[in-house]
Amino acid sequence: MNKKKILMQSVLARSKNTFICERFEIPYRVFGKGKDVICLNGAQQSMAMWLSFVKRFAGRFRITLFDFPHQGKAKINYGSSSVSLTEQTRILHAVIKEADIKFADICTASWGGVVALSFAISFPRYIKRLLLASIGMKPNTCMKDVILKGVAMNKYNRQAMADLLINSFGDNLPQALKNQIIAQFQSMSEERIHAFSEHGMSVIFNESLDGVVPLSKVAKETILFYGENDKIIDYKDVRSMAKQIPNCIIKVIPKVGHFLHLEDEKVFDTYEEILFHENVPLL
Repeated sequence: MNKKKILMQSVLARSKNTFICERFEIPYRVFGKGKDVICLNGAQQSMAMWLSFVKRFAGRFRITLFDFPHQGKAKINYGSSSVSLTEQTRILHAVIKEADIKFADICTASWGGVVALSFAISFPRYIKRLLLASIGMKPNTCMKDVILKGVAMNKYNRQAMADLLINSFGDNLPQALKNQIIAQFQSMSEERIHAFSEHGMSVIFNESLDGVVPLSKVAKETILFYGENDKIIDYKDVRSMAKQIPNCIIKVIPKVGHFLHLEDEKVFDTYEEILFHENVPLL
């Protein structure tokens, strides 16, 4: 039995459900009891990326995980393979209603943070705080280079795609997770490869996050987690983002890169400082 299955068994969900949201089929899981926390995956990641988070915090919180379209076992039942930010925002709202969540902290990784910011503007009453990891104002030179190289690759050379991602900004990941990334790309459908490429090009095309989400309208307390070794997000852009969100601070996490807790679970110590306190420690 692989480590992911063992971990899943050790933190069995209190409920496992799938529901229809507009044209999508969305799986979600609820773990533990207590104050609500919702975790949003990064692009092309699945809810499995949060299982170590669940293991650490499910004893104190009620944690909801789910997959967006093109993630995990989520499905697009009809229509375009493209999934807009507006649709992703509505999916998050639907998950909250399905899981009967009244008020929650939202923890995110990478693109999940963009969805959370959009949601915070459209549906602020459900949000206590935003804990956004690995997100900045715009793609840096390294990110643009990775996206353009990936789009130009032969879509059948899945090993090369995985190697590009790992070698460019995933070198600090444990080998087991690197192997999972390789396996993920090798089994990825052409539709998901296309969606991944389309998403990457949209990141380049939009250039700056404030052109996608009006950051000054985010009224909720926001904490930005930045790995000091992140190769695809520059710290100056994180600072720029923090200045545009009215109530925002930055937590710099030493010795990790873009994947934060997947590289080192000591990152959870910083999450704990925040989740177990009503007010965010400023230092």
